[in-house]
Amino acid sequence: MTSMSPALDQFLMIHSGRADAWRDLTHLAESWAKGLIERAEMEARLDGMMAIEGYHAYPGPVLLGGLTEKVNANDAVGAARLARRVSNALLTHSYRERHSDWDADEKSAAEVAEVLPPTLGGGAGRRPYFEVLFVNSQPSANWPGLAAELRRLRRSEDAFIYEPVFVGSFEDAVCATASNPDIISVVLAEGFAYRSRHEVPTLRAILDPMGVPEGPEASALRLGQILKRIRPELDLYLLSDHDVEALAGDPEADVIRRIFYAVEEPLETHLAILEGVQARFETPFFDNLKKYARKPIGTFHALPIARGKSIFKSEWIRDMGEFYGINLFLAESSATTGGLDSLLEPTGNIKRAQEMAARAFGADHVFFVTNGTSTSNKMAVQALLAPGDIAVVDRNCHKSHHYGMVLTGAQPYYVEAFPMTEYSMYGAVPLASIKRALLALRAEGRLDRLKLLDLTNCTFDGHMYHVRRVMEECLAIKPDLIFLWDEAWSGFARFSPFLRPRTAMGAAADIEQWLRDPASIAAYEAQRAALGEAPSDETLLATRLIPDPRRVRLRVYQTNSTHKSMSAIRQGSMLLVKDVDFHTVEAQFHEAVFTHASTSPNQQLIASLDVARRQMELEGYGLVMNAIEIALRIRRAVNEHPLISKYFRVLGPDAMIPAEYRQSGITDFAAPGITWGALMQAMKEDEFYLDPTRMTMVCGTAGFDGTQFKGLLAADYGIQLNKTSRNSVLLQSNINNTRSDVAHLIRVLVEICHGIEKRLADGGPAEREAFAARVKALMTDVPDLPNFSHFHEVFRADAGRTTPEGDMRSAFFGAYDPALCEYVPLAGAECDRRLREGPEMVSANFVIPYPPGFPIMVPGQVLTQETIDFMRKLDVKEIHGYEKARGLKLLKPDAVAARGKR
Repeated sequence: MTSMSPALDQFLMIHSGRADAWRDLTHLAESWAKGLIERAEMEARLDGMMAIEGYHAYPGPVLLGGLTEKVNANDAVGAARLARRVSNALLTHSYRERHSDWDADEKSAAEVAEVLPPTLGGGAGRRPYFEVLFVNSQPSANWPGLAAELRRLRRSEDAFIYEPVFVGSFEDAVCATASNPDIISVVLAEGFAYRSRHEVPTLRAILDPMGVPEGPEASALRLGQILKRIRPELDLYLLSDHDVEALAGDPEADVIRRIFYAVEEPLETHLAILEGVQARFETPFFDNLKKYARKPIGTFHALPIARGKSIFKSEWIRDMGEFYGINLFLAESSATTGGLDSLLEPTGNIKRAQEMAARAFGADHVFFVTNGTSTSNKMAVQALLAPGDIAVVDRNCHKSHHYGMVLTGAQPYYVEAFPMTEYSMYGAVPLASIKRALLALRAEGRLDRLKLLDLTNCTFDGHMYHVRRVMEECLAIKPDLIFLWDEAWSGFARFSPFLRPRTAMGAAADIEQWLRDPASIAAYEAQRAALGEAPSDETLLATRLIPDPRRVRLRVYQTNSTHKSMSAIRQGSMLLVKDVDFHTVEAQFHEAVFTHASTSPNQQLIASLDVARRQMELEGYGLVMNAIEIALRIRRAVNEHPLISKYFRVLGPDAMIPAEYRQSGITDFAAPGITWGALMQAMKEDEFYLDPTRMTMVCGTAGFDGTQFKGLLAADYGIQLNKTSRNSVLLQSNINNTRSDVAHLIRVLVEICHGIEKRLADGGPAEREAFAARVKALMTDVPDLPNFSHFHEVFRADAGRTTPEGDMRSAFFGAYDPALCEYVPLAGAECDRRLREGPEMVSANFVIPYPPGFPIMVPGQVLTQETIDFMRKLDVKEIHGYEKARGLKLLKPDAVAARGKR
């Protein structure tokens, strides 16, 4: 794999890119020491690194100055030794704990240990490390003295330790915040310049995509607003020698955590920084659970495993205690008092933990859910819909949404995603299809019955909607429409500027801000005048609609599987609420909690949700950037490797998203010359955007179906995957992955490719013909994907004339009565006869093949030739809702109708 350029526009590679730059500099210095290169090459490389190094506390001016002096003094050996020390410290993060790493003096004894981290688990005395950005107008020559003053403010009782990073301009502040994930607090002192002190051509490659225009204005409040837009989790502090009382009352100062009069005691700023970090570090439930575990408790409740006595005193199951450790059992309880709380009706530390999660994820309210996002989805559907309500639903969404419709008695109006037939999967639902559904309901006079738009974002395969545009255009047609976004797979997207605008909460915040802007009314009125009084549906479909801000009721719900993308235990989920009318449904939500949540929730799971929030607020930005970087490295490594690319390929946006939905024209993340700016343009413009961490890797060209290849990787190589399709597998990078994982994957793929090459070479023409036939069957002879047909008329008594919604609940429970059901063999002549001659075959239940994992039949749906053909061509082992021995379970519409008349 080639090393990535450390240039500023290679923003996605900031993690290993910077470490790689120091590794390369070390090798260059060692080559210089051996006389293999000239000093000028070393000087040029070091000079090229100085700009970005100024945005980091380590190695800092002392070590960088020492390295420069050694180079200028022609001390190649000393330069190589010092570069190696810095490189090792950056690789292991030892500088966060080892003071000697900051010393320019030679310490050969310490160097022996520098290749390993100073601690693995961290002791009780370890203090978390972070960096604080100080944006000021002081000359750079004064910065070392300011840093020394800040270090003198440290106290032994401080819970954390930080190092300062100084910049003197608006532009440098934005670049430092964007490129250094260790910065988690920013202190703004008025009077700084606008322009960077660095003459770096690529500087604007960071500033332009972030919406930082050219201009001389260097207002601290303006800078604070931009920094919050990039990283909303940051604490911002303002030092001003102006009228601080007036500043504190300025609405634009809402982004500032605290304002200080500049001449006041610096200790207050220091303490405020630590207090701000402590406010994010606090985990109310987890902290109290640890205290509870340290107490001597007598348990007389129904949980024998609590305190672990039944485990550790046992002759037969003590190994379970030895495996999990004592704390797991000390922290178990069925009590909701004594420092704990009730998940069903929280009033203490769970309530506080949920409020902190709402702050972190940009919501008004958050519900912790311990039964997975399947339960979160059903809770939301139950609370927001009543029997007879209509919901526009992605037919390919998770089954929990469909079952939620059954439970609540709402009528689904299914809309179809664009098909990706070649890979046996669906994408996402085009906005035109959604608008067409709303306009059809309006034409039928049934728009008042429509309550909810229910979509998956991102999809399993990484398709992200232009969420703001979808919501705005739908609100232009129905101003009080409720939105439920299933973001099970992208909960971590909140903490990336690349992904946040494509999330429900991120888009809701943008719309909220737009609604407050007086220009929004002018924009609406201008469009209204241009469209006229009664624009046609065709005109509305072709127009990017603007809602009337005076009528909009912004009601947005988001579910996320915290355990899928953050450090939460399996089944940990959150339900996020940003609804101006939440008070009208709050009682229903509590009823939904009572209905679906366990009365015995797992304490460790709740604690992990609390801790996951803490981690994402303090280091989520860097972790998500690392996950994106890992994904880009995998994409490049697979697609550019001469052997691997013969048999495998990771699909880019051009293969995953049709061109008409990629207005930016982006083709692939690994395309030559691709920049951060191009990715941001795609994020802002395209109807659909591909989450780079979701990697669809085609394996059919290697002769493997998805299920077969997934099994091979797990059984023979210890690599675990999740989703498969007929001819592909899905790789997902997350905050847990490292470059070692990438190396392992690439080495395995190379080994598998060598095996294919050997088999084809040794097997002769017959083996090669069989291989080609297998590839053709997987890649070319693929079945067409079936669309939803329609509900049978017996389940459409309360439906529109031209709209497809139906009463799925009656069909679902009708299947409970054997007298209303029949079975028809899938492969038999009777099935073909019924398709030709009738009576129509009506599905009695959900039929969900894995893969692709969406229901190809729902209760009450009329089966068509398209659906039957797809079922017959399936070669998967797992089909929920279908018994091969008995055949298709069908409802008898006449019998259902007759029973309904009784």
